[in-house]
Amino acid sequence: MRKRMFITLGIVFAIIAGLGLVKYRQIQVAMSTPWTAPPEAVTTVVAKEESWVASQSAIGTCVAVQGVTLSADLPGVVAEITFDSGRWVKEGEVLVRLDTSQEVAQLAAAEAQSDLAKLNLERAKELRGKKVISEAEFDRADAEAKTAAANAGAYRAIIARKTIRAPFSGILGIRQVNLGQYLAGGDPIVPLQALDPIYVNFSLPQQDVAAMKVGADVNVMIEGTDGVAASGKITAFNSLVDAETRNVEVQASFRNPEGKLRPGMFVRVQVVGSETGGVIALPVSAINYAPYGDSVFIVENVTAPDSTTYRGVRQQFVKLGASRGDQVAVLSGVKAGEEVVSSGVFKLRPGVAVEVNNSVTPSNDPAPKPEDS
Repeated sequence: MRKRMFITLGIVFAIIAGLGLVKYRQIQVAMSTPWTAPPEAVTTVVAKEESWVASQSAIGTCVAVQGVTLSADLPGVVAEITFDSGRWVKEGEVLVRLDTSQEVAQLAAAEAQSDLAKLNLERAKELRGKKVISEAEFDRADAEAKTAAANAGAYRAIIARKTIRAPFSGILGIRQVNLGQYLAGGDPIVPLQALDPIYVNFSLPQQDVAAMKVGADVNVMIEGTDGVAASGKITAFNSLVDAETRNVEVQASFRNPEGKLRPGMFVRVQVVGSETGGVIALPVSAINYAPYGDSVFIVENVTAPDSTTYRGVRQQFVKLGASRGDQVAVLSGVKAGEEVVSSGVFKLRPGVAVEVNNSVTPSNDPAPKPEDS
């Protein structure tokens, strides 16, 4: 029994020793063979010079060239409403009349007094010519006539101020008063906006504004619609730079005959610059953004320590310009004809072997139109 146990243990130890020897030899072979990482799969694009129209994008707000909320100048009761909400009105058109029955009566009395004062003045002129009255009496009659005329004029002005007219042509908003309602001085009646032309205000970084000038072309796009909604020109730059954002407010003017742009509406603004040549346009996905500098990876033949060559990458720092759509302008660092990695840059480092597979490449459209836009 004991002899059988020793034989079994000997066999087990022999098997373990044999396995250990095989594994040791495998490790020796692995250590003698240099290890190389598998190549990383990337997509590439060949750099080439393109004409580039520099443009700046921003979010703007539509502002009426003329826009007010009409209100009552004097207190009174609404006697007549002559407009409908949302209607286009001409300059000077009557919108609301307040009750002026008391002022009309007072005006009649003042006009009667003014007529009497004029008659007295005419009599005073005749009597002064005959040397019947003194100059002082004539001056008194003249002053009374002017005072009576001024009193009548004051009541006419009150009646006119209780007649609310459109100060300019435009589109009315929603009516905020009702017939018979008492209005205090300053109570709102209806908004009035002139929509053609219309302003769009937006902000741009101070370094970008330096290259722009009054008269530059500007396009605006409305969210939820395709294409350019309106084209206009820059009309003014704010004289102050925002101390917190270092942005400058810019104002552009647009024709708006159809009323597509409304005051308060948010729009996407694109300032169109001049065309420049000699710019390398690369997909945004090709740029490796980093605090210490932006860079790209260029595919080229790399020599290994054992003098063998393989397809690898070289990291190249670049200076970037403006962007448009899926593209960004590279001002320096990349030459035309170089093969640049367009996707997968996050997993690369200098000298890494790569395998190019361009069956599916990232978008490189200067004016993309996503399906969900």
